[in-house]
Amino acid sequence: MEAIFLAGGFGTRLKPLTYTRAKPLLPILNKPMILYLIDSLPSEVDRVILAVNYKKEQIEKCFSKYDCGREIIINEEPEPLGTGGAVKFAEKYLGDRFFVLNSDIISSINLQDMIRFHERNKATATISLWPVDNVSEFGVAEVGEDGRITGFVEKPKPEDAPSNLINAGAYLLESEVLDYIETGRLVSMEKEIFPQIISNTGRFYGYKFEGYWIDIGRIKSYLYVNQFLLKEKGLDKIIGEDSNVKGDIVNSILGRNVNVGRNTVIKSSVIFDNVSIDDNVTIENSVIGENCRIKENVYINNAVIGDNETIMDGYEIIDTTIWTQPIPEGYPKKQIGNVIGE
Repeated sequence: MEAIFLAGGFGTRLKPLTYTRAKPLLPILNKPMILYLIDSLPSEVDRVILAVNYKKEQIEKCFSKYDCGREIIINEEPEPLGTGGAVKFAEKYLGDRFFVLNSDIISSINLQDMIRFHERNKATATISLWPVDNVSEFGVAEVGEDGRITGFVEKPKPEDAPSNLINAGAYLLESEVLDYIETGRLVSMEKEIFPQIISNTGRFYGYKFEGYWIDIGRIKSYLYVNQFLLKEKGLDKIIGEDSNVKGDIVNSILGRNVNVGRNTVIKSSVIFDNVSIDDNVTIENSVIGENCRIKENVYINNAVIGDNETIMDGYEIIDTTIWTQPIPEGYPKKQIGNVIGE
């Protein structure tokens, strides 16, 4: 059985961290995000297809170092193809049934149980569903008592919403779904293909699950998922190998080879590899990219520092992003494709 991970986006809402790395490689508790997702796959999945476009070489390098116990195929798209186009482009690797998964969602979903639900209903397509408080921000599913989805209502008023359940970004599809997708263009599975399956087959189901669901779409949610999983593990901090810490680390994750000076305090933050932080520094609710140098008496709060930046003595950096280098050629000014839930 196969699983396709949609990993071709630029991650524009996570810049400047994604100026220099593929979004699926963002570290969560010092482990590339994509590896969390692969570890969550049921044993039936023996082939993983990564639909990639941006920074393919980085992803290849990552998987040359990690043995995931499954065949890994890195399927480079000639251009961003959207959720549907990426699936069609991987058609030659697919069997009778396969998962399609977003590479930026960390959740408690039990994919083995989702397979059983799909089989029990003889479904053509099953998608994961997650309850939300504010239905007006999402496409909301119309779901029958048997779990059958009959449609979606886009960003309804609360009083008009057919449910509080949204598309949670995990799909289990029969191969016949491929016949609905045109070749060689950007296709939205959610907007173009799902309505056709609902209309033509009547066998489109929603699998509801409980626990947690975190869309790593923005810096705020990236920080949150690290904090959440740290707490889930019962830890106050993680400090990577070859790090030297003389200050206080609270509710934070430090990568490898991080040096922290005296009287420095790091709270609720993520520090990437090879960072040097001098004495008398305070960092709160922030992300510090690889190879950064933070000099003495600096205060950083609610900020993101891109890779390879130096912050000079005495600076205050609050509610902002630091990136002083050229923006990579071809990096888009806004998001390409569609967001889950829309």
